Amino acid sequence: MPWDTRDAMSLKEEFVALARQPGSNKRDLCRRFGISPQTAYKWLERYEAQGRSGLQEKSRKPITSPKLTNPALETAVIALRQDHPAWGGRTISSILKKQIAPSTVTNVLHRHGMIQPAQKEQLAKLRFEHDAPNDLWQMDFKGHFPTQLDDHSRFNLAIQACDNERGVTVKEKMIEVFQRFGLPARINVDNGPPWGSPRNPGEITELSIWLIRLGIRISFSRPYHPQTNGKIERFHRSLKAEVLDGRQFSTIKEAQTAFDRWREVYNLQRPHQALDYKVPMDRYRASPWAYPQQLPEFEYGPDDLLAKAYHSRFRFQKRYFSIAKGLAGQHIAIRPKPESEGLFDVYFCHHFLRTIDVNKPDYGP
Repeated sequence: MPWDTRDAMSLKEEFVALARQPGSNKRDLCRRFGISPQTAYKWLERYEAQGRSGLQEKSRKPITSPKLTNPALETAVIALRQDHPAWGGRTISSILKKQIAPSTVTNVLHRHGMIQPAQKEQLAKLRFEHDAPNDLWQMDFKGHFPTQLDDHSRFNLAIQACDNERGVTVKEKMIEVFQRFGLPARINVDNGPPWGSPRNPGEITELSIWLIRLGIRISFSRPYHPQTNGKIERFHRSLKAEVLDGRQFSTIKEAQTAFDRWREVYNLQRPHQALDYKVPMDRYRASPWAYPQQLPEFEYGPDDLLAKAYHSRFRFQKRYFSIAKGLAGQHIAIRPKPESEGLFDVYFCHHFLRTIDVNKPDYGP
């Protein structure tokens, strides 16, 4: 994949962070990031010798020093708050290596009139997280901007500036992410386009069908329960507060530049309270499941009863039942439900579609 110059510094840091993790496959990461091994090892050597500054084309002054006086710390607090108006006392204290207590940070912000009246937080907060990176990705839209988040690490895999939410556009952006980071075991998405809806019998879209054929499990958020995608909802609040509020973009490129800049801060610089004040990159690992060049073939079990979908229906035991239009031409598996006479579960590959009752067909008597 060609190197993306939009956010070269952020991509350098992501590559170096992933390559320095124990057991990392550096050659495979080079292929995913579209760089040569020589370039990769040059970056790693510079990072080992100089840290982040070795990757930068221009120097940046550090915000802290062990010898800073209290007035200097106060200046640093104010500067951080100005750059990141949504950051609170704990986050700023952690950024400053806890040289200043969170309560002191709050006092500094109060003195300088930099704290607005507190907004009500949601009472119920989900604390559950999956055991390992890439076990689950959460994906959703903020306006027309698709975002993807790793559940375990809260690592933001992508914020894409798009002018629509069509399936072909989303697929194109997802391929870029898959080529760089690999495949997740499961993706949780919202109800409705471009994914489909589990509320309608077997209703999935061509985009979801493609993901299923890649071997990815698809799950849907409960209708009217955004907390089932809780981490990405929290991510969207940060994106709104720190990037979108009070701001308008004249072009897609301008929006993407702002997203890339903020994504670097979010993933590599900003400590998260839910991660014990580590940054997401500290916990993320590239997926061991590489994106395949061709869709793999799926084989059903020897006991499965197979049917072929036509248009928006399929035929079973001389009766017709509804199925997603996107499955036209695909084989589906029909499995009897244990201890339920006349009831059968319908699957496409590993994905459960619906339950049918042969005594109550969707079409005809």
